[in-house]
Amino acid sequence: MLSQLPTFDHPDLLSQDIPFADAAIFRINEHQALVQSVDFFTPVVDDPYIYGQIAAANALSDIFAMGARPLTAMNVICFPINCLDSTVMLKILEGGQERIQAAGAVMAGGHSVEDDEPKYGLSVTGMVDPQQMITTCGCRPGDRIYLTKPLGTGLLTTAIKGEVLDEAEIQDAIQGMVCLNKAAAEAMLAARASACTDITGFGLLGHATELAAASQVGLKIYLDRLPHYAQALDMASMGLVPLGAHRNREYYGTRMDGQEGCDPLLIDLFCDPQTSGGLLIAIAPERAENLEAEFAARGVKAPCIGEVTADSPGRVQVVQS
Repeated sequence: MLSQLPTFDHPDLLSQDIPFADAAIFRINEHQALVQSVDFFTPVVDDPYIYGQIAAANALSDIFAMGARPLTAMNVICFPINCLDSTVMLKILEGGQERIQAAGAVMAGGHSVEDDEPKYGLSVTGMVDPQQMITTCGCRPGDRIYLTKPLGTGLLTTAIKGEVLDEAEIQDAIQGMVCLNKAAAEAMLAARASACTDITGFGLLGHATELAAASQVGLKIYLDRLPHYAQALDMASMGLVPLGAHRNREYYGTRMDGQEGCDPLLIDLFCDPQTSGGLLIAIAPERAENLEAEFAARGVKAPCIGEVTADSPGRVQVVQS
């Protein structure tokens, strides 16, 4: 569908030359570029304040993935004003505003539409030096791969919808979704990472595949190193795998090697669509220890989950020891 639309060829639209760019990048001058993104979705939890926090953190993530500093945010909200009390909408907006302020950005306005189901998110604008921004294109063979948040939010929120779990039982995942990728981005900038993308709806499989394709390298991922939230694998074992995971596996699975010998539950985790997931960061091996120190200084738990290879460009190999 998108291939049928006209493209804009502009010398300052830097993102047009970055495959699978996490945000739009428009150069203003030699040392300044605007970074822009928009994201919104339906509630993943019942608490409207926490929902607002999660949706805002998710929208801000694209800015952090580029190594940019968020400047302004604008609310995008759809709400059934005749079905739900307006105080619910107020709580959603308050939750979003708290995360915007925590990110160091300014709330600049927004737009609302009446709808049958609540939907909330942000349009975010940030700033980055084009010579220092982190993109999807910088992976080099030998780079180490780090993941800054556990996986499993898709599995757990599916379990909530199926009334197998309640929100009190997944507080670690809720806090993970609320958490900004700000500290992780600061760490990768300080350590001079090679490349980065954030993990959202396409799951780790999809975003790792896109990172490999953009950099024209292969990625080797060790499934038994993947961090995951408590009970996520239990939900996979019960068959509570979201439709998005099946779609991710169907679409990206043709570019995944080695899954035949791996635990199918770990493959489900690998394909699980994430809400407000972490950053997937590549860094040269000689700087990996520095990155780990930067993570530790900021309280970010981010294991090394793989490495970049020169083999099979655009493909991901999964390994289980």
